[in-house]
Amino acid sequence: MDFILQPWPWYIAGPLITFVMFLLFFFGKKFGVSSNLETICAIGGAGKFVDFFKFDWKKNTWNLLFVLGTIIGGFISYQYLTPNETVAISQQTIQDLSDLGFQNSGEHYLPDEIFSINTMFSLKGFIILIGAGILVGFGSRYAGGCTSGHAIVGLSNFELPSLISVIGFFIGGLIMTWFLLPLIF
Repeated sequence: MDFILQPWPWYIAGPLITFVMFLLFFFGKKFGVSSNLETICAIGGAGKFVDFFKFDWKKNTWNLLFVLGTIIGGFISYQYLTPNETVAISQQTIQDLSDLGFQNSGEHYLPDEIFSINTMFSLKGFIILIGAGILVGFGSRYAGGCTSGHAIVGLSNFELPSLISVIGFFIGGLIMTWFLLPLIF
């Protein structure tokens, strides 16, 4: 059980990811979590209104099952495999978050200042969550995939658009962390 509860070293996790990517490439499958949104829209009948969603969504059933497994696996991991410890982040990060107004930063995975019920129903919290959701959703579709899709799948396939996207994600993360986050909080 200790093997499951501890983070896996790079020399185990890396080859496992490589093996999965090889299998997907070998069988002609494209992996991506954000692409499931368009599949869900197609299932819901969006193809009647927008031609972009007119495709055979049943070919993407395997990817929907992957996302379902990710959700179930995350729940099991959090509920049953996560020891009751504080989050292991550096003291400098805790101090930086505290300076922005985040209290108890080293104790929770999701900060109450963003994800508590009270915050979500405040005007600021609602705008932050809706705005972030729209930006992530639009950005991932505009970029042709999310950060994981480009960084893991696209780069492993040597796709130049994925390299450009990953560089853009990194620059955007730096801008958000150093300039926008302090303005918002």
